[in-house]
Amino acid sequence: METIITEPQISTKQQVYFDDLGHMDYKSAWDYQEKLFQEVIDRKLFHRQHPEEVFIQKHHLLFVEHPHVYTLGKSGSMKNLLINQDTLNEKQISFFKINRGGDITYHGPGQVVGYPILDLDGFFTDIGRYLRYLEEAVILTLREYGIEAGRSKGETGVWLEPQSPSRARKICAIGVRCSRWVTMHGFAFNVNTDLDYFRFIIPCGIDNKSVTSMEKELGRKPDMEEVKEKLLGHFGKLFQWELVRTSH
Repeated sequence: METIITEPQISTKQQVYFDDLGHMDYKSAWDYQEKLFQEVIDRKLFHRQHPEEVFIQKHHLLFVEHPHVYTLGKSGSMKNLLINQDTLNEKQISFFKINRGGDITYHGPGQVVGYPILDLDGFFTDIGRYLRYLEEAVILTLREYGIEAGRSKGETGVWLEPQSPSRARKICAIGVRCSRWVTMHGFAFNVNTDLDYFRFIIPCGIDNKSVTSMEKELGRKPDMEEVKEKLLGHFGKLFQWELVRTSH
């Protein structure tokens, strides 16, 4: 049986400001992320220059649903986009090359996209541990619905039946950026996602495994708001943060 990550022992609770952006186009959400990301870094640098000042970092977690869009990470290959610009235009799918890790992925309606903008100096300075916690929150959420998920060796993200090459299927993609121990970008969790859009890419550059969604596995559409609340609960337990709900 897979070992479950235990909760970290963090001396003080960090405040994380949560904002559900609802439906928002990818570029607007990216710009908003960049703004918050820079603000977190600026506060950090100011504190280093003025250590005598009282310092309280402000972290963020954004949830959003995007219109149909493909994003290609900085290490990704254009060969993994299987359609040309004319077809993208015809199907009204946007495309962006972005500054996260990972290859190509899809975002669209029915998918919970999460963007944590955290100063890991307030938690732990270990990017591998950070990625495992993102995965674990999704794994624990799926378990509440009777879906057993896990990790595929050497591949970031959350998988069903990862040990079976013929049956392995990805349900959550993860790609992050980290600078000065501040994170951005994050995860894309297929809840009620239209999986047809994955036919036009080689998801994450892995061409021998399929993708799936909660809807496909359960045979019904789970409630998106319920899934989000369960995710938030598991993130809170893993990171031991204090969630502050805001509205955009």
